[in-house]
Amino acid sequence: MRTPPQHDAKEIHDAVKGAGTDEKCLIEILASRNNQQIHDMVAAYREAYGREVEEDIVADTSGHFKKMLVVLLQGTRDESGAVEADLVAEDVQDLYAAGEEQWGTDEAKFIMILGNRSIPHLRKVFDEYEKAYEKTIEDSIKSELSGDFERLMLAVGSGTADNTLIRIMICRSEMDMLDIRECFRLRYEKSLYNMIKDDTSGDYKRTLLNLCGGDDDLAGEFFPEAAQIAYKMWEISAMTKIPLRPTVRPASDFDPAADAQALRKAMKGFGTDEDAIIEIVAKRSNAQRQEIRQAFKSLLGRDLMKDLKSELSKNLERLIIALMLTPAEFDAKMMRKAMEGAGTDEHALIEILVSRSNDQIHAMNEAYLHGYKKSLEDAIQSDTSGHFCRILTSLVQGAREEGPADLDKADSDAQALGEACNAESDDMEMKFMSILCTRSFPHLRRVFQEFVRYTNKDIEQIIKKEMSGDVKNAFYAIVRSVKNQPSYFADRLYKAMKGLGTDDRALIRIMVSRSEVDLFNIRKEFKETHDASLHDFIQVETAIGDTSGDYRKTLLILCGGED
Repeated sequence: MRTPPQHDAKEIHDAVKGAGTDEKCLIEILASRNNQQIHDMVAAYREAYGREVEEDIVADTSGHFKKMLVVLLQGTRDESGAVEADLVAEDVQDLYAAGEEQWGTDEAKFIMILGNRSIPHLRKVFDEYEKAYEKTIEDSIKSELSGDFERLMLAVGSGTADNTLIRIMICRSEMDMLDIRECFRLRYEKSLYNMIKDDTSGDYKRTLLNLCGGDDDLAGEFFPEAAQIAYKMWEISAMTKIPLRPTVRPASDFDPAADAQALRKAMKGFGTDEDAIIEIVAKRSNAQRQEIRQAFKSLLGRDLMKDLKSELSKNLERLIIALMLTPAEFDAKMMRKAMEGAGTDEHALIEILVSRSNDQIHAMNEAYLHGYKKSLEDAIQSDTSGHFCRILTSLVQGAREEGPADLDKADSDAQALGEACNAESDDMEMKFMSILCTRSFPHLRRVFQEFVRYTNKDIEQIIKKEMSGDVKNAFYAIVRSVKNQPSYFADRLYKAMKGLGTDDRALIRIMVSRSEVDLFNIRKEFKETHDASLHDFIQVETAIGDTSGDYRKTLLILCGGED
């Protein structure tokens, strides 16, 4: 029942009063309001609290974050809508020179441009920046800035705390809630309506659902404007080239003989020096660990793996042994573990086969045959059935096409998937399998983009709505991996640790297999999606049962740092 300026003023007042500061609230409001809305909020703040909002924000914040907030508080952004080509070119060059081109970052230049230029002008600057340097402005901001200042600049660049939920639902319900709903569904694979429904209750829930206006999971179809957004998002996904960054790199001044001797010393005699073992194993690359294994046998005549198994126990033993295996041996072991015993861990089978390259799958097949005297394909066919078995069998061939998208073929593939949506369940699943399990990831990005254009539907929602069980999970994992593989793994890690108990096997599998590939990227996605650092999540969720803390310590070394 408050006016929008009164509501903004109260939210900002609540964000800065008391011991802590709600920086996210400040970012969200000041980065998204136009000049008049900011002027109205400043006046409402003065009337309600007898103080200047700028004074309170300056007193409660610091550094470049404070400076950018003060710029935004002036409400003086250019709103002419004019876009001058010369100034666009100059700003593109200035932003690159202020960040990527130099050692250190000229934050003042970012503040001046992002805090004052018109929104149409900035959109053009960001488009030209990406064309010129093959990197989005968001990626540059993430690599050059940090903390609250980074989050604020990202909010300017890109545009279940109840206060946040209330604030956004009220402020946007008469503006762009339909677009927000569609973007929400694209990002989180669940409708905003259902998320509110699951996370709130009573009259509060009913009021929020009325503001939300509808459940986008029911139809799986887009509004016309949202379909354009979805099409553009797939296009951006195809164009964005984010370098994959590991958290574990080869150690410098590496001496396999010295490491082998140090490991023997850590396990010799009474008691085991777990810290020494962790320090060596977790801080070497896998190739270096294989050299240590060989040196241990050559110099000492002993099997390092057997010694480690006899000296360590529980999750620490499982994690250290996982690190000491070659990637192919480890994948083969994880596939074996997923199928042995009474039950099958279908999620593990899907995760491994969906995310590995053809060469990695071939190496895993060889390691499985060598280790277990049975082909992996035979093992899969003995342990699974139906279309799910066929999907895994197709993936385990390691015959996925490689290379860029074939535009004409992508067009026909998208039409074929669209037509399959109207077919019988079995025919639909077979057609999806023939495309999703065989085409290259760059090609599938284009297929899913064209699918939106042909059907006005979202491929993810179609899979969730029309399929079920393990088949649905397998196709869903492929789509998520095609769209953003680090995000897929971040979600898998979250599910492994949230709720009662930790799925340590999944946690070990992902942390070990991705530590030399893209774990840094996974960390970033985890933080962005779940509003908590992977480092902190591991620290809290693995504390139960890990009495010595060695297992947790090793995972945190692999994690590589806090975000």
